[in-house]
Amino acid sequence: MPGKSGHGNVSEEAHQRSFAHLSNPSLNHHSPAPVRFPAHLTWHITAATPKYKLIKKMNDLKPIEQIKNNRFQLKGLRWWIISLIGLATIINYIDRGAINFMWPYIYKDFGIADEDSKNTLALITTFFMIAYAIGQTVTGKMMDAIGTRLGMAVSIIGWSISIGLHALAKSILSFNIFRFLLGISEAGNWPGATKSNAEWFPPKERAIAQGIFGAGASIGGVIAAPVIAALFLAFGWKMTFLVIGVLGFLWLIPWLWINKNTPDKHPWITEEEKAHIQGGQMEASKPKATAVVYSWKELLQFRNTWGILTSRFFIDPVWWMFVTWLPTFLKEQYQFDMKQIGAFAWVPYFFAAVGGLTGGFYSSARIKRGVDAAKARKSAITIGSVIMLISLTVIAYYLDELKNQPSMAIACISATLFGFQFLINNLQTLPGDYFHGKNVGVVAGMGGTTAVAGTLITTWIVPVITKVSYTSFFIMGALMVPLAWCCIMFISSKKQFKQENI
Repeated sequence: MPGKSGHGNVSEEAHQRSFAHLSNPSLNHHSPAPVRFPAHLTWHITAATPKYKLIKKMNDLKPIEQIKNNRFQLKGLRWWIISLIGLATIINYIDRGAINFMWPYIYKDFGIADEDSKNTLALITTFFMIAYAIGQTVTGKMMDAIGTRLGMAVSIIGWSISIGLHALAKSILSFNIFRFLLGISEAGNWPGATKSNAEWFPPKERAIAQGIFGAGASIGGVIAAPVIAALFLAFGWKMTFLVIGVLGFLWLIPWLWINKNTPDKHPWITEEEKAHIQGGQMEASKPKATAVVYSWKELLQFRNTWGILTSRFFIDPVWWMFVTWLPTFLKEQYQFDMKQIGAFAWVPYFFAAVGGLTGGFYSSARIKRGVDAAKARKSAITIGSVIMLISLTVIAYYLDELKNQPSMAIACISATLFGFQFLINNLQTLPGDYFHGKNVGVVAGMGGTTAVAGTLITTWIVPVITKVSYTSFFIMGALMVPLAWCCIMFISSKKQFKQENI
């Protein structure tokens, strides 16, 4: 009788009947049709095949393995996963950046005077960033607890609802509440992306993967500028918030369909890709040891942790200075209207996207040539820091001469964001390089929290130092770059494990 699976072993009597048909065709007209063996077994069966070997071959047939071998497989599955995370990052930056593009043209709808507009934007940004800081750490824990598949879904549902609620804002208070909700939920994108990177990619490919979803932040800026401008001019700011709120729900469809499980359990992954991922991760973890999950307090005892946290504190605010203030800068310095913002503000983000991909390919190429991963990433971080420092210094020194040359100012800002994305993807990859899986999301989340802390400080400094000129704005950015670089050099090169007897 068949077993529970519906596939039982063929009985000895059935074997003998089947063998009789094979060996004596004259019996065929007196008996039922002979057994037809699977095509992939026929080459084993010849006239000289002994009876006992034929019976053994039939008994050894495993239908479950046959089904498994015929299952649907998707080559390059890890690249599909990281591309979807990159798409989520694009949506993330479209949603968060919408207010910054529209604020110079809508603040009067809330009764805000011209002289108070930047302070009010700083207040709105503060509510978002405080929530973002909390969310980085909390969602990092969430990703480790429920996994990146569900964790990313929870995050994007939360921020899609939050951005849509902006259309209901009647005052600055309600606006701040909705920005707070947006910050909490949007924060999950980064620890989720970092953990997915560590799960789906061996160390030598992680910088490329980080560059792909990191480029999403820049591409989000590229898309946001013209799209937000077009929606705003056509329908107004309220409908703009509603329309972009739909994007996250559309993203959920391919995410939940394709990202069914982790690489070791995903039904669509090929054996070759699984071996490639797991082989690289095993190689990176040598010497083998039992790695424990550390508490936040224990993680703060490592130099690696402090190096990541302090570098994020200094370097991330430079990016956020432009994310938050670029449209306001272009309006006040060059009197750009909304149409011009849409036409030009995307350019720096385009070069940022190129920088993110280039930085990832650079470090990955060096690692493939045998360079130590930490050394290759630090080399990329150094190159990006030099580019940022030069471009920020140039624009700070020549800003007054550039008042009639907005294209030159945009070129310098583009170089700055190129350098930032060139280095930041390598910096954000370090938690996955230096810590074991269960600690990766936590360290990445803690790094995001310190990045927000630094951004909050600069956000409130900007309205004060830009009352007369934006020169101090660029000087402040230039000073933070070497500070961040020094923190990177402070990081040690040993992965954090705790040895335990098993």
